[in-house]
Amino acid sequence: MNIGKVENYLYNRIKERGCIHVILIDPDKFYKINFEKLCTAIEKAGTSAILVGGSTGITESIMMNTIAEIKKFSSLPVIIFPSGLSSIAKNADAIFYMSLLNSLNPYYLIDAQMLAAPIIKKYGLEAIPMGYLIIGEGEAVSYVGWARPIPHRHNSIAAAYAMAAEMLGMRMIYLEAGSGSKESVYPEMIESVRNAVNIKIIVGGGIREEETAGRIARAGADMIVTGTLIENLSEYDKLYSKLKAINDRISSKV
Repeated sequence: MNIGKVENYLYNRIKERGCIHVILIDPDKFYKINFEKLCTAIEKAGTSAILVGGSTGITESIMMNTIAEIKKFSSLPVIIFPSGLSSIAKNADAIFYMSLLNSLNPYYLIDAQMLAAPIIKKYGLEAIPMGYLIIGEGEAVSYVGWARPIPHRHNSIAAAYAMAAEMLGMRMIYLEAGSGSKESVYPEMIESVRNAVNIKIIVGGGIREEETAGRIARAGADMIVTGTLIENLSEYDKLYSKLKAINDRISSKV
């Protein structure tokens, strides 16, 4: 499968900055936010893209309405972060076409992807192939996805999964500690994965401070995702300052 416009944009941003930041907006929690102020803060801070998705409470209409609001105020690419078929919205720019590699349920390994493929093709969405791994406790996404989470210190297991993803043709691997997690993925695990594969590494979950983001970037991450951070900062000036600090800390080219 050829690399599309959004994926190529992400690669170019990584090349320019060394490591990039993307924000995750959960439509189930953000239906009352001021999208104009939020998008202005996100874009001004240097964030590279906006993910939309959540583990529960998602319908296609909610996804479409959320994406439409974002697009009113932001020129950044909007990428679906799917939890199931109801996450697919035709007004997004792309979708992370993910397989939950350490799920015990075949539905999250391949069945959901099979069911989604005709819809994605019909909508003309750009699919970005990705392996998805739940690390540590994994929070809600671990429960919903029937995952067998990889303990934080079992670096070789995460690295082996990442190698499998690369050999299967996936171009990204996502290491997920889970939204709201008390701990982020350990740098030692990220280093092990970085040494094992050449595909892009995305890290999310438990990242609230620029120091944590900086350690993750130095360990070899190409992309860092934050979500809970914007749920807890309703003052948009403070949110901008926090996001700017994270973007500045993770970039090796600025």
